[in-house]
Amino acid sequence: MNSSMIIIGVTLAFAMYLGIRARKGRDMRLEQWAVAERNFGSLIMFVLMAGEMFSTFVFLGASGGAYRMGGPTIYVFCALTYVIPFWILPPIWRYAKKHNLITQSDFFAKKYKSKSLGLLVAIIGVISIIPYIVLQLKGFQIIVSEASYGMIPPKIAVWIGLIAVTVFVYISGIHGSAWTAVLKDILMLTVILFLGFYLPNHYYGGIQPMFETLDKAKPGFLLMPDKGLSISWYVSICLTIALGQYMWPHCFGASLSSKSETALRKNTAILPLYQIVLVFILFIGFTAVLQIPNLQGTASDLALFKIAKQSLPPWFIGVVGSAGLLAALIPCSLLILTAATLISKNIYKEFKPNTSDKKLAKLTRLFVPIIALVSLFFTFFGGNTMIALLTMAYSFVLQLFPPLAFSLMKKNPVSKIGASVGMIVGVGIVAYQTLEGTTMATMFPSAPHFIQDLDIGIIAITINTIIMLAVSLFTTKVSVIQEEPIKQASNL
Repeated sequence: MNSSMIIIGVTLAFAMYLGIRARKGRDMRLEQWAVAERNFGSLIMFVLMAGEMFSTFVFLGASGGAYRMGGPTIYVFCALTYVIPFWILPPIWRYAKKHNLITQSDFFAKKYKSKSLGLLVAIIGVISIIPYIVLQLKGFQIIVSEASYGMIPPKIAVWIGLIAVTVFVYISGIHGSAWTAVLKDILMLTVILFLGFYLPNHYYGGIQPMFETLDKAKPGFLLMPDKGLSISWYVSICLTIALGQYMWPHCFGASLSSKSETALRKNTAILPLYQIVLVFILFIGFTAVLQIPNLQGTASDLALFKIAKQSLPPWFIGVVGSAGLLAALIPCSLLILTAATLISKNIYKEFKPNTSDKKLAKLTRLFVPIIALVSLFFTFFGGNTMIALLTMAYSFVLQLFPPLAFSLMKKNPVSKIGASVGMIVGVGIVAYQTLEGTTMATMFPSAPHFIQDLDIGIIAITINTIIMLAVSLFTTKVSVIQEEPIKQASNL
């Protein structure tokens, strides 16, 4: 057993300890288990939301994207992702608190006075969550296998990690996710900042020399191309990410655990500071381009580990692996928790409306290991198609944004039937586009490049919105009471 394995094992054990201990002194009723009785302050909300959003993508995807794509990788700095929740999350939280709502599905069902619409949202949410969990687990097994120098078999690693997550989610709910997220953030910041400074200096004598050398070796690599991953692609992908990020059920649900709308605004205002870390992740990927050449396809996602293992001792690789495994497990815990809550509260109870709150709480926790096992099955037997499914899932949850945005208006022009039909059509278009491999270029072969380069998700949400409004013209609108006006930023 090498030093790397020992550090990884100790970190996992400590994370499990924190996750279980988070329950101490709390009666785990469903509201406490799922949204902490809306009692998280600004600091916990910060690490919790960062725990959701900065996952294995940071360790594998962002550094691999910099290695593979070059300049266009700056899409990871989409600031619009935090502008939109600054305005929509406070009224959502206020409405949820007033009506004691716990899930995203609860919100839609109450806003549109339609349990069937809530059921549809829950089904879309669960279908979208499973491939997201699987991708985190696939990333987890890669990280642990690389960090242990192949001594921990990938399948064993996933079993151990998933058991740990299942135990502390079952026992502590969202409290376990929040406290382990604190450990994850400390490790991630330490590792990424160190590697981002050290590697360019070690190989090139500094960050500026690294860019100068890379630009000479690969002219144009650091620029946005005129076509393909162009400016229009960048704008459209940023818009897609910004509108869809908080439509993920686990992001939406975690926001309801805040103790106030002010804490939510503070969180969205300061969370972009976390993106500074991503700059150093890109530095790592750019450093690896010339030092670890010829990584093709998905192998490019190993750029961070390849160059770190080439440059640093095993004990530090153990620290890197520990940060990476937590970057996978914390989002997993929130995803499993959210899926279990949706299945019990918004799907099971829809068919068994007389289920008591006490029984519902037990059922929700029972679904935790079931979802974990289902995700484990797809991790081992789902193949690479799960990546395509995740892309499809992101566009699935994106279809929830139009009816949600309209529901926050003083006079909502959308009916429950319009909202349902729009979402179903949008999801159907996304499924067809993904499975058939359709792009804007294949749909409009004669169009200018700025049209062909647009992200295909824009088409689905546009058609969704048009159909939703058209159907709503001929169906009964929902009478809603406008919540208090959104407070201005000066209340921070």
